[in-house]
Amino acid sequence: MRVFMTGAGGGMGFESFKQMLPDLGKLYDLVLLVRDSEKNRKLFAPYLDTPGLCIHWGDLLNREDVAACVKGADVILHIAAFVSPQADYFPKKAMENNYGSTRNLIEAIQNLSQNDSTRFVYIGTVAETGDRMPPIHWGRVGDPIKPSMFDYYAVSKVAAERYVIESGLKYWVSLRQTGIIGPAMAKIRDAIQFHNCLDNVLEYASDRDSGRAMRNLCAFEAEGSLDPSFWGHIYNIGGGESCRVDTYTMYKIMYGEIGIRNIDYVIDPKVNATRNFHGQYYLDSDKLESYLHFRSDSMQYFYDAYLKELGPAKPFGRVICRLPGGQKLMGAIIKSTFNKLLDGEHGPRRWLKEDLEDHIDAYWGSRKAWEALPEKASEMDHFTDWETVVPMDHGYDETKPESELSLEDMQGAARFRGGQLLSEAMTTGDWTSKLTFRCAFGHTFEASPRLVLEGGHWCPECERKSWNYGRRAQVDPFFAQVWTPLHEPDELREYPKAVTELDV
Repeated sequence: MRVFMTGAGGGMGFESFKQMLPDLGKLYDLVLLVRDSEKNRKLFAPYLDTPGLCIHWGDLLNREDVAACVKGADVILHIAAFVSPQADYFPKKAMENNYGSTRNLIEAIQNLSQNDSTRFVYIGTVAETGDRMPPIHWGRVGDPIKPSMFDYYAVSKVAAERYVIESGLKYWVSLRQTGIIGPAMAKIRDAIQFHNCLDNVLEYASDRDSGRAMRNLCAFEAEGSLDPSFWGHIYNIGGGESCRVDTYTMYKIMYGEIGIRNIDYVIDPKVNATRNFHGQYYLDSDKLESYLHFRSDSMQYFYDAYLKELGPAKPFGRVICRLPGGQKLMGAIIKSTFNKLLDGEHGPRRWLKEDLEDHIDAYWGSRKAWEALPEKASEMDHFTDWETVVPMDHGYDETKPESELSLEDMQGAARFRGGQLLSEAMTTGDWTSKLTFRCAFGHTFEASPRLVLEGGHWCPECERKSWNYGRRAQVDPFFAQVWTPLHEPDELREYPKAVTELDV
């Protein structure tokens, strides 16, 4: 079997590559398309003579490079992405790389007449479903697509996933990756850490487990043991119960490791967003585990990586924190390292100083809501009812077998989304043929039942134009489920988008 993988120089990609090495030349051969840089040349120098490995130095935005690697590929692992926080600074580059590369790969498959043979694995993101703050912090595939305001990484991945699902390929999957814990996350020094709300949650997955998922997918497919029902669906990648944590608890554990027991010394609620990030606990991540059997790590893996990254600062901090007033001093030292981030381009303190109303509204609701925040993290009314699930209605009878999906089901699903199904006929049980819909704002578009019901996607024109969530929630009961519990009725600001997939 021939596997083609993108993004091998990145965090998840390189872990996948390392996991796959023992299989090369035995279960499958591996082709990598790697950007030609000094860093990547050095990274892959030890592996150049590996049997079963072919490295193509090139660019995913170059169609000739892409076609050379796609030709004859049985499986494509499309892991490469221009991710946050870098994507926050360069929205157009994010769209070019994330949507453009996906389009190039699928067009190459089609041009080479490999539509019915090549297995295409697309790595999506939890950011596609955006802010799922408590009490709606449990989610699953099929919930509304809702990228957070200003999150152009998510916007680009939404467009790319739509393209994959509607591509007409016989074999595809979209695996929505969660936050990846490991050494790379421990090294992040960017304002994005203050966008992650204190009462937000994530069901993380480790870089090692993510790599193992990719290795097992290829190995099981090569051995013929991967259930054919795996293909043609969307899955959430999550580490399970041992990888679920709220941000406030995570910080208490992290700083507790160096001796800071009073979190007020290091966490300032006034510079942390209270909304508009992404994250959720998964109701359905065990489904992917049942196919790929990849889980092994817990949150402790991240805490260990964090302590290793601290290096000499760890014993220094523990000594200081034992002294009278030491915790307060250590907290002040840590907080001083945040100043540049907080006042930078995407720093919350800059938004407040410069009175950027759109960002203030997006991340706190209003300046009045920000002003109401307490001075101390311990004085916040933190959410605690983590196990209670608020179910999301997907607007059709999910107990029916897929083979029984009918025109009436799709008509009801469209109404529940505030729209209308214009198609007057469909083949019962057909999840892949496109139907014609009209959204509540009058846009006519085509979409397959798979995209709408399992993907949670809806009107592409609304998605492209702006974040107009307040108005949409007024006319779309399906979407209102993930907006109304977290927002006031008068929150109707529309946020125009700077780039769409049509610009690429």
